[in-house]
Amino acid sequence: MERPLFIGSDIYRGSSYGTWHPLRVPRVSTVIDLSRAMGWLPGKVYVPSPPVKPHALTIWHTPEYVAALHAAEAAQEVSDAVRARHALGTPNNPVFPEMYRRPATAAGGSLLAGELLRDGGIVYHPAGGTHHGMPDRAGGFCYFNDPVLAILSLRRNGAARVAYIDIDAHHPDGVEVAFATDPDVLMISVHEDGLWPRTGALGATDTLMNLPVPRGLNDDEMALIREDLILPRVAAFRPDAIVLQCGADGVEEDPQAHLSLSNQAHWAIARALIGMAPRLLVLGGGGYNPWSVGRLWTGIWATLNGHTIPDRVTPEAEAVLRALRFDGNRRGKNPPDHWFTTLADTARTGPVRDEIRSHLSQL
Repeated sequence: MERPLFIGSDIYRGSSYGTWHPLRVPRVSTVIDLSRAMGWLPGKVYVPSPPVKPHALTIWHTPEYVAALHAAEAAQEVSDAVRARHALGTPNNPVFPEMYRRPATAAGGSLLAGELLRDGGIVYHPAGGTHHGMPDRAGGFCYFNDPVLAILSLRRNGAARVAYIDIDAHHPDGVEVAFATDPDVLMISVHEDGLWPRTGALGATDTLMNLPVPRGLNDDEMALIREDLILPRVAAFRPDAIVLQCGADGVEEDPQAHLSLSNQAHWAIARALIGMAPRLLVLGGGGYNPWSVGRLWTGIWATLNGHTIPDRVTPEAEAVLRALRFDGNRRGKNPPDHWFTTLADTARTGPVRDEIRSHLSQL
């Protein structure tokens, strides 16, 4: 693979969880449009994401759950029994027109990524990262668990040892269910303490590290976590592949979490992981402010390609950013001008709290 590949699909452009849902905002389509407007996404590196066949999902999900989700999309409703068993048709996991096809496309992209990385390289799949899905249930806006499917695909395609790093504000409970006791999967999660799903208590085994962090986590604290936990553990594990779940909900402007990172903290982690294994897969995840998630994930693509991120975006990219809307949220009423004109946030530095140092010493 000569250059990093970008897996995407237009299904995300016209699909929404509903006008009231946090995932009503455009995310992957914004990253595609911004990357093209910056001149960073030529056609030869863009790979359309195939919708996965139902039987392929059963390498981790139950056939009954896959069938129930497929039927719910066709009927556009669920019974009380299906809602109770599979958590479909709930406020978090609503019925909507593409409720099977959209997550099946993301799952297909993660399975494809494992195949594309058979001989090494870098793949970016921003629609991936749905880390709350369980074998028989939806959870936390996640109908399938594509990070689990990605890891299984990587292993099927020659990566015996996989390191999974998750910097989403929410703990990856579904991925932990899949691999907590697997000696060939290293899992590191940095997530906000007490945030849903309220799992991932501080602790570590040989291959599982959970680091809940306090509200207001800043860039300097994340840099310490990167240097003292993430990079040494990955280096010691000597993985054949790295999967980075790069949820964008840890930045200060996100409405669903309470951390205070800039997007530069995420970019620094992605940059540091390049070259630490022959295969690198970067997924999206959370992120519910259309400007902050679009700018962060576009910067990830630039980072993976070694592009210098300019002080000001191109006029075409500015037009993409100015066209975004964030109805129903106070942060969308008077967006600051730099959300339209730049990709990089100002670094959010600050003191490293004793709580962070204490937690790191226990891992």
